[in-house]
Amino acid sequence: MPLYLTLELCSLFIPLILSFDKKVGFYKKWPILFPSILITGVFFILVDIHFTHKGIWGFNPQYHSNMIIAGLPLEEWLFFFVIPYSSIFIHFVLLAYFPAAVLSDKMTRIITITLIAGLTLLIVTNFNKTYTLFYCSLMIIVLIISLFEKERTINRFYISFLVILIPFYIINGILTGSFISDEVVWYNTSEIIGIRIFTVPLEDVPYGFSLILINLLLMNIFQKFIFRNPGK
Repeated sequence: MPLYLTLELCSLFIPLILSFDKKVGFYKKWPILFPSILITGVFFILVDIHFTHKGIWGFNPQYHSNMIIAGLPLEEWLFFFVIPYSSIFIHFVLLAYFPAAVLSDKMTRIITITLIAGLTLLIVTNFNKTYTLFYCSLMIIVLIISLFEKERTINRFYISFLVILIPFYIINGILTGSFISDEVVWYNTSEIIGIRIFTVPLEDVPYGFSLILINLLLMNIFQKFIFRNPGK
């Protein structure tokens, strides 16, 4: 089995099995989770296809299957289901078992404004780097939207994202060359800042942050306007 697919199956296995944990009841969120994953996934895949076509990043055929769709290996398509599912599962586990783990509005605003300022600085100083520009800009947009969201998802997400970063860096670290002889996913060095945490480009943090938070924001919309009482 290709390494990329193996990593995805390992990432999904435990969250999928534990989705039926009585305290978390994550399966009850499926009616609002899957539409969110679909919408977010379409957006990210379209960007992915464009970036791959432009040579901003690419995939090592040594580590993925031979099934290529629109220039992307099958595993890359699955990525936008597996990673959001597993990450959002972690978020709701923390909500269920640690309900008091929430930042105050004041602290949330301070963190958000600081992040926006830092991301803006990265954009201004690296405006010619496509990967940096796009995903730092996307994170700024998502952060601004989150400030006006009544459910205050961001107040809890800052905490859960710190936990999500642990498996994120394990999986993404392997994808970017940790513990293996070559990269599963390679990056055009002229399109990124060049700062890496282990082997993971710095830009992958706003990438992952935006991917998960967009899903959570969409879930709130679906819960409010379409599925008012999912799972009940």
